[in-house]
Amino acid sequence: MDRRDFLRRSQAAGIGAAAGLTLLSNPASVRAAPANERLSIAVVGLRNRGQVLATAFAQRPDCRVSYLCDVDRSLLDSRADSVAKVQGGKAPKTATDFRKALDDATVDALVIATPDHWHCLATAWACRAGKDVFVAAPLSQNAAEGRTAVEAARKHKRIVSVDLAARSSHYGTRAKNYIAAGKLGKIHFCRVYEQSGQNNFLAVPDSIAPPGLDWNSWNGPAPMTAYNVNRENNWTGYWQYSSGEIAVKGVHQLDLARWLCGLDYPKSVYAQGGRFDAPGGNETPDTFVATYEFDALIMTFELTLYTPYMTRVSTAVRNGDVFPHWPQCGSRIEIYGSEGVMIIGPHGAGFQVFARPRREQPTLIDRSYGKPVDPDHTQNFVDSIRTRQPPSADVEEGHRSALLVHYATMSYRTGGQKLHVDAKTEAVDNVEAMKLFRREDRKPWVAG
Repeated sequence: MDRRDFLRRSQAAGIGAAAGLTLLSNPASVRAAPANERLSIAVVGLRNRGQVLATAFAQRPDCRVSYLCDVDRSLLDSRADSVAKVQGGKAPKTATDFRKALDDATVDALVIATPDHWHCLATAWACRAGKDVFVAAPLSQNAAEGRTAVEAARKHKRIVSVDLAARSSHYGTRAKNYIAAGKLGKIHFCRVYEQSGQNNFLAVPDSIAPPGLDWNSWNGPAPMTAYNVNRENNWTGYWQYSSGEIAVKGVHQLDLARWLCGLDYPKSVYAQGGRFDAPGGNETPDTFVATYEFDALIMTFELTLYTPYMTRVSTAVRNGDVFPHWPQCGSRIEIYGSEGVMIIGPHGAGFQVFARPRREQPTLIDRSYGKPVDPDHTQNFVDSIRTRQPPSADVEEGHRSALLVHYATMSYRTGGQKLHVDAKTEAVDNVEAMKLFRREDRKPWVAG
């Protein structure tokens, strides 16, 4: 297909000449290839979400997983075998240092599914290498580095999509349109929940890293510490790697609520909580309540981790015409309008809108069933690479949602002080809290 033919077909498909010109004028954009060529994907981080995403991209007919990267060498062969089975026997290359994939000019994009403390640095390095990026949420481990990722994406003209999949879902878009049309009325209050049952891990002595694990690289930009099995397997419980479950899981609800309600930076934030249930090795809280003040709207976030009767969005909900039992759905959002209340969740939960009960029975105004969200979100990322148009969960949006996590934990870690946010600088008005605003990355693991 020549250039004129591509532009003609792009215009017919509604992409537009500007998008076509951007794609073809940038040699790093899918290597200026015809739109039917498979994208070459490198997946970084192969546990849990990384394994899921590696399979998801390998299953796509328009993608090929060409690299699997992890600092734990013991994962590489089994993960490569699994991906090879999915993509017709074509095994990806493997590497313990993902910079090998960055140096490969045939790689189009990185999928980053590492622990939180690696997200922004890996994103910045990928952008500098001319790769597009799909990065797990939350975007950042601290407030300052999120802006670094945004700047890297803009400077190098890269597509960076954050794994906040509800923004690409049919039901999320329908909920957004429902609210934008004024059907929920005036909205002044929103409640966001993250509730589950997680046992606190017990503190154990430091030890020697297992064979095949590069512990120095695993820590990367974070402060170097002796190996501890909890730090490897329960890293969400340590401030140097994460902000806990508000970051790893709660950010999905916070982002969805922020998007639906049309919110930007909060004016102020304060939070309180603690680690109350059988204190052990965890540093991050198991009970946490944050309050965000926006113009004419208050949003709260509530976390409990010792509540096993609270449920996640199940496969039955995502694949069937059913809704969660909302009172015990641990990842729900309640948006209170003057005309009704919308209850919605990420991960394919769907939504329902209720008015005042009649004869003590629910009065349902509207609803939209959920479905698996990964296919739509990976499709959105691929479409963005092809067209060079911003993805639904653009890096800027991922950054601003992650800031809600960081502002709240900064308040919590400084005794619940109320922090006022400067939207222009993204800083807060508290000297002690600002000490937590950024991290001094450990050399040579720096973005510069």
